[in-house]
Amino acid sequence: MSADLDLSPPEVPEPTFFESLLRYGLFLGAIFQLICILAVIIPTSKSHEQLVETSDPADTRSSDQNRKAKPPVQQIRQKMKKESKKKR
Repeated sequence: MSADLDLSPPEVPEPTFFESLLRYGLFLGAIFQLICILAVIIPTSKSHEQLVETSDPADTRSSDQNRKAKPPVQQIRQKMKKESKKKR
């Protein structure tokens, strides 16, 4: 009965060059994805946040000045209509 059981390890072919290249490429891709996910999750340094906070108020002031300097769209249209009537 012990002669009937074959307990030798099965024959597994050696991986080809393409299979090993694919395996290591997948490992590198997984590591890259984990690094990207951690970069999103982990907060940035304090010096970068301070730079962003100091530049924000200046940006809002300049945008407010731009908004106030431009006349409303209706006034521009009315001026164009008046000029075209004058030309006639």
